[in-house]
Amino acid sequence: MPSPKTNRTDEQCAIDHVHIQNVRRARATLPDDETAARLAALFDALSDPTRVRLLTVLMSGALCVCDLTAALGVSQSAVSHQLRLLRSLNLVRSRREGKMVWYALDDAHVNDLLAVGFAHVGHSPAMATQEEEQTA
Repeated sequence: MPSPKTNRTDEQCAIDHVHIQNVRRARATLPDDETAARLAALFDALSDPTRVRLLTVLMSGALCVCDLTAALGVSQSAVSHQLRLLRSLNLVRSRREGKMVWYALDDAHVNDLLAVGFAHVGHSPAMATQEEEQTA
């Protein structure tokens, strides 16, 4: 029989009772350690405002490093440093054209991830751009 506990907060159950079916269902959804680590690294990359801003401007299309520097208002070395990390996580890809290096989001999943994140926090750059175009 479950026993009452004292010193509980509003975030805790008032009794200890494990619902075994719920626990089995929840455990079935757990990723393996490598997948969990890769996902954590992805979200860690998104924890930096400069990287989020960099990825956001790339939602509009490919930009060279000079354009990214001008758009973000940060140094070229800072942009390059962030791009190296984002490229290592397959969030962006690069291509060289002569003396220029162009960056783009790696695939549609990255765009979708950002769009869902912006929807969650209540701001959509794409919607703002569409609204600006309609009023122009």
